[in-house]
Amino acid sequence: MNTSPTLLPALVRPAVKDRRWLSSDHCAGPVFDLLDALGWAIVDTPEANVHATSPDGRVYVGWLPEDTTAWKRDIVWQVRVQPTEGDPWGQEFGLYTPAEAVAGFIAALVAHR
Repeated sequence: MNTSPTLLPALVRPAVKDRRWLSSDHCAGPVFDLLDALGWAIVDTPEANVHATSPDGRVYVGWLPEDTTAWKRDIVWQVRVQPTEGDPWGQEFGLYTPAEAVAGFIAALVAHR
């Protein structure tokens, strides 16, 4: 059986410029824009690290580009969670993790609280 090419679904390939977010530009903007919109307390240090805390104080997000301890572990993002029930936990993201991916993680985290 032959199928007409006009009946087949079109193959869609996003242009490379549409996938630029797949590689990090080392910009924290997408994360802190989200946290600012959510009303989080955001503090930057003279060393250029940034710390944010959720309004209820149970979630911390740190952007640590100048923290030597974090660099030794190859991370720049740190998320720590203190649930109302259960043990505290954390997630870290490396230098090459796009900020959009970290923002997506945080958005999903706070959406289910």
